[in-house]
Amino acid sequence: MNIPNILTVLRVLLIPIIILLFYLPFQWSYLAASAVFAIAAITDWLDGYLARKLQQSTPFGAFLDPVADKLMVAVALVLLVEEHSNLWLTLPAAIIIGREIVVSALREWMAELGARAQVAVSNLGKWKTAAQMVALIILLANPPLTTVWVGLGYALLIVAAGLTLWSMVNYLMAAWPHLSPTEKK
Repeated sequence: MNIPNILTVLRVLLIPIIILLFYLPFQWSYLAASAVFAIAAITDWLDGYLARKLQQSTPFGAFLDPVADKLMVAVALVLLVEEHSNLWLTLPAAIIIGREIVVSALREWMAELGARAQVAVSNLGKWKTAAQMVALIILLANPPLTTVWVGLGYALLIVAAGLTLWSMVNYLMAAWPHLSPTEKK
């Protein structure tokens, strides 16, 4: 275990704390859940940075890092969909979670073919992640009321969903030669 891997494990361990804080019956519970989510989001960036800077990349970290990210985002989206219960949040959440399932399956399948590099993480994915994390931090911090902050959170989540679809199309197009049947000559 090195520092980047410890940070990744910490991110997974923070998930139940986010859930607990979110449901506490106190006025500060949303803000506390959001703060812990923000800390977890920062560790997402920090563990990758440290792994590269300290040359401490490991197979365990390469496996757990994207899993931790997807778990954290999916849990936050589920909490928010239940709490806000509207189309503006539910549709982007379904798109984001659905894309993660499709792209994860695609990456796994491409790895079996020995073509994993064809569906590597792109800069578009990083922009999507940034918009998504900021949206989730804002939405977790606020009750489901019509406010400027909640509107901004919805707008960023919709942007993240759009970038999510765009990146999924890019991944599918990159993988298409491996997915389409080839004619035998």
